[in-house]
Amino acid sequence: MSFKSDIEIAQEAKLQDIREIAAKLNLTEEDIELYGKYKAKVDYNLLKKGNGQKKTKLILTTAINPTPAGEGKTTTTIGVADGLARLGKKTIVALREPSLGPVFGVKGGAAGGGYAQVVPMEDINLHFTGDFHAIGAANNLLAAMLDNHINHGNKLEIDNRKITWRRAMDMNDRQLRNLVNGMGGKGNGVVREDGFDITVASEVMAAFCLANDIVDLKGKLGDIIVAYTRDEKPVTAKDLNAHGAMAALLKDALKPNLVQTLEGTPAFVHGGPFANIAHGCNSVIATKMAMHFADYVVTEAGFGADLGAEKFLDIKCRKSDLKPDVVIIVATVRALKYNGGVAKDQLSQENLEALENGLPNLLKHVENITKVFKLPAVVAINRFPLDTEAELDLVRNKCKELGVNVALSEVWADGGAGGEELAKEVLRLAEQESQLEYAYSLDMAIAEKIKAIATKIYGADGVDFTPGALKEMNKLEKLGFGNLPICMAKTQYSLSDDASLLGRPKGFNITVRQIKVSAGAGFIVAITGEIMTMPGLPKVPAAERIDVDETGVITGLF
Repeated sequence: MSFKSDIEIAQEAKLQDIREIAAKLNLTEEDIELYGKYKAKVDYNLLKKGNGQKKTKLILTTAINPTPAGEGKTTTTIGVADGLARLGKKTIVALREPSLGPVFGVKGGAAGGGYAQVVPMEDINLHFTGDFHAIGAANNLLAAMLDNHINHGNKLEIDNRKITWRRAMDMNDRQLRNLVNGMGGKGNGVVREDGFDITVASEVMAAFCLANDIVDLKGKLGDIIVAYTRDEKPVTAKDLNAHGAMAALLKDALKPNLVQTLEGTPAFVHGGPFANIAHGCNSVIATKMAMHFADYVVTEAGFGADLGAEKFLDIKCRKSDLKPDVVIIVATVRALKYNGGVAKDQLSQENLEALENGLPNLLKHVENITKVFKLPAVVAINRFPLDTEAELDLVRNKCKELGVNVALSEVWADGGAGGEELAKEVLRLAEQESQLEYAYSLDMAIAEKIKAIATKIYGADGVDFTPGALKEMNKLEKLGFGNLPICMAKTQYSLSDDASLLGRPKGFNITVRQIKVSAGAGFIVAITGEIMTMPGLPKVPAAERIDVDETGVITGLF
């Protein structure tokens, strides 16, 4: 049986004029800035207009730890939004923008899949409205002004060995991870080691996505620490007088992008920080704008609940006064069997024993949402054609033991119609009273906050800190950064910091090898393992399959 590709489905769809999508939100043409027929930006100043103080329900979609088998988190997020719309609810979906790196690398696009996509899919995956280019430009302006300051006398007495700011580019390019620049003589700058990060790993991206408006963004940009002086004092973008120009570059990018799903549900697609080195959520402005105009907002957090949802709740919600009413935890029978030890090429065969062995991974994520954060949850099984009823019943029964229902998600094949069962359970849960509790208190010491995440969320026995991490923690607390939330940087593939430990590992410690502050974004980054901030392309990158014909039709995106 052959299936149409995602791009074929998207290109065959009849899109509505973006002005019609805006009208569903009671927005006029005066309220939007058109980027062609199917994309628009919406001015965040509209948030200042009253909306009757209506109580919008916020639904967060997260997942089990990702596997090569795929979970379909974004697809489910879009599909349940379409399902809610089919049930007559005024709904908006709020997503991150895709990065060009994964689009051309291994993962491919990030606009959903099958009949649950945001469109125009090609535009969203390739350049879109230029937001990421603006963020990269702001990042690199700061880098240029930093090196220029050193070249012209170094009045701030910056220690060349303690420069923390790197250049950025929205592409996977391992050649740029580590380099030496400033060579060629005195007129070409000061020779030093440097490197590039992918744009989504830039602190500018994280600050951008946590800002409430342009003034707030300018303040966050000014607080970014780029280096330390010879006597260990931090040097910020504000010290270099760079923050104003950086904010000017981001003035238009900060306006959320309005597009649509295949079924015409409005969608805000805006911002896209890494989910391991940063907090992995779309922009606060886009989420709040969606809540301003709709009665139900469906959003998502990156990777599994141990990374994305934890940061959504402990960082984004804490900083922006948001609280989800319902959490959807996406899983597939195939991925759970993979967690239970089945090889990727054997996942289509019924295997109840392996499924039983893999289920603890899902159940741990359920416990985290319902027991640690105290939020209502539903497990969404993204159904595949070869999933058996016996396998589905096993998942249902195990989740029921934790008091959580399971709903089938068949949105890939059936769009919003395949999301109605899940949407109905979301509506039921949304009427329940809930009170978000955080995993830790901000007044705890940095080490104690990290231990709270490791033990409560990952199930670790404890945390080991390298001498360098201990030294940096002590320095940051003395500098006054001890009260910031924690952004854990670890592998997405395991609850532990070892990607090979699948399921629900026991008897392990988390090792924190490095601590650094993202003062502009407003969090402490605790780095475990080897976290890549500039990915490389695989042996056969997705870019080799992408092409465009003489009429401008793109093929090969998926």
